[in-house]
Amino acid sequence: MGRPPPPTPHPPSPPGSRPWSMRTTEIQPRLKNLELAAVGGSDVHVKMLAAPINPSDINMIQGNYGLLPPLPAVGGNEGVGQVVAVGSTVTRVKPGDWVIPANAGLGTWRTEAVFSEEALMGISSDIPLQSAATLGVNPCTAYRMLMDFEQLRPGDSVIQNASNSGVGQAVIQIAAALGLRTINVVRDRPDIQKLSNRLKNLGAEHVITEEELRKPEMKSFWKDMPQPRLALNCVGGKSSTELLRHLAPRGTMVTYGGMAKQPIIASVSQLIFKDIKLRGFWLSQWKKDHSPVGVPGTPPPSLCASSGFLPHRNPTSRHSGLLVPPQSDQFKELILTLCDLIRRGQLTAPACSEVSLQDYQHALEASVKPFMSSKQILTM
Repeated sequence: MGRPPPPTPHPPSPPGSRPWSMRTTEIQPRLKNLELAAVGGSDVHVKMLAAPINPSDINMIQGNYGLLPPLPAVGGNEGVGQVVAVGSTVTRVKPGDWVIPANAGLGTWRTEAVFSEEALMGISSDIPLQSAATLGVNPCTAYRMLMDFEQLRPGDSVIQNASNSGVGQAVIQIAAALGLRTINVVRDRPDIQKLSNRLKNLGAEHVITEEELRKPEMKSFWKDMPQPRLALNCVGGKSSTELLRHLAPRGTMVTYGGMAKQPIIASVSQLIFKDIKLRGFWLSQWKKDHSPVGVPGTPPPSLCASSGFLPHRNPTSRHSGLLVPPQSDQFKELILTLCDLIRRGQLTAPACSEVSLQDYQHALEASVKPFMSSKQILTM
């Protein structure tokens, strides 16, 4: 799968200048310049290189997410930047290093910022830029769901919906690296064969449509395929009902999204006679559970003292403070594991379209179009 060449890095703004930011009213964005904060002893000046637009980013802007930073805030939970300068007490990163957010809510849709050292995690710069920019959310979610809920062995199968999503593509590749077989459900569309071929090139064994999954002929499908003990649901509604119908007895369905905005319905017989388990997964909660106890407080100082995309929700909407726990050793190990898969060629970035920050409106519109198989990545 080809990748566009990395964008040409822009030099950091000279002292006294105001880098670009993007503000919104509700979900109407606008670019704006903000003062760049001075670099303190424990601070890191970062030039952002690339940051994707994920569904959770849109949810956060709309106020429909489990973590809502105090306003004003900068949009974007994922991305990669390069260190420009560090404070006198910073020890973990140095100028020239690549860094990603250690936690959600950092605000990555900006040209540059001054962050606390604790808010960042250094990564190797020997992986492709698009892989680095999309490393911290979707692949982490995919890996943890495959590892944490069922003890799967090579040859076991996994079924998932939204298989062409960022998480879905990561599931396909990580599962293949683990020797797992995948049944990948997608919505029917005019270019279904093209999508099927692309997912199979990533390592998908089977790609079927929602309509095909409902047909009686699916009974014969399982003659040559072990019933999945793990189902990964990002849709809800009828799609999740079908996943449950094909789940093996005592299997687990893990829900990590709700694209259909419809409830999950499990029959009484499935719960009693098949003893299926319904679980949820949220990466932010996993980080909290695998970190030293965080201290509730204000967001990183960069949120109000740098350039970025600042969403302004309705002032009457409720929002909670942002937890910034210390970096988790397990999260570091997870990132190292994923980087190793990337270097081996076993994990690539999802299909991406790079869009300049100045053309953010086009990127936002494209990110919410139906059947959009290309992730929008803002380049700075």
